[in-house]
Amino acid sequence: MRNLDNLWLAALDFARSPLGQSTVWIIVITVVLILSVALLTLWERKVIGWMQLRRGPNRVRIFGLLPGIGQPFADVLKLLLKEVVIPANANKILFRLAPMIALIPAFAAWAVIPLSPEVVVSKADAGLLYLLSLTSMGVYGVIVAGWAANSKYAFLGAMRSAAQMVAYEIAMGFALVGVLMATGSMNLGKIVESQAGGVGSWNWLWLAPLLVVYFISGVAETNRAPFDVAEGESEIVAGFHVEYSGIAFALFFLAEYANMILISALTAVFFFGGWQGPFQGYPLLGATWLGQPSFLWFGLKIFVLLFLFLWFRATFPRYRYDQIMRLGWKALIPVTLVWIGVEMLLSVYHIGPWARPWYH
Repeated sequence: MRNLDNLWLAALDFARSPLGQSTVWIIVITVVLILSVALLTLWERKVIGWMQLRRGPNRVRIFGLLPGIGQPFADVLKLLLKEVVIPANANKILFRLAPMIALIPAFAAWAVIPLSPEVVVSKADAGLLYLLSLTSMGVYGVIVAGWAANSKYAFLGAMRSAAQMVAYEIAMGFALVGVLMATGSMNLGKIVESQAGGVGSWNWLWLAPLLVVYFISGVAETNRAPFDVAEGESEIVAGFHVEYSGIAFALFFLAEYANMILISALTAVFFFGGWQGPFQGYPLLGATWLGQPSFLWFGLKIFVLLFLFLWFRATFPRYRYDQIMRLGWKALIPVTLVWIGVEMLLSVYHIGPWARPWYH
């Protein structure tokens, strides 16, 4: 009994330490992300069904309540029970490793994302570089999956997807250079703090072209419609994961939807003030909850941006591969380079974000 008491006291001491608090938040964020992905799949099917004048999932319930709410969990159970078939001539180690390479960066990136003024796992000063390095890892999961399966169809899908992701990753990187120039920091918490002052002080106003480029590139990075040529069913069956089944396929599915949430969160942090309230500093409203920083604002911004992902899928037809590459290389990258030049002029003449006292 005494040993149990000592163990409990040691656990409480650990939970109060900075390392313990970070561990608790890591567990909470991971669990919430997994549940969010499950519900996002249901929300997507419901939203697209609503746009196409049909009901969407409406059969599987939980405890007899809310028709359709149990559909994601039924899908997970089905995938868990299905056999994972590994092709005879596949590289079995890399075949198993590829889904994890695709999934882990989507979760690890949340370590530096500030959820509220007080809550962030790591206040890394090089958080922006950390994010760039992690988001670049996702392409390796795609390439390894296509190559390890020893299938020409999977390999073709992997090459198409890798070329697309690299092209749009460059545009995303240049867009983030513009954010770095406007905020003067690579710490995501300080990037959010630099946008204090309400909706007119957020980066979207002065970095609007970079916002458009970043979000379009994010849609392409996650292989979502209309950029989902990696899994064009009419062309290459299912792309790089054509040989995957069961829970191994589910991990790729989980990575795609986790990346959607990640891109929405990063867009909110870089361009929409993160957890900042929209009426902060405004007369009358600034003193109310509408002007106070909160995780609720951050969550609402993520919700709206995720809706755009679903709206795009229900609206736009799939682009041809040459159209996608032309958009990335000949449109988005030049726009970011031109706007970085515009930002240089704005900083010289102290216009917009560069007129703030803290910048000088």
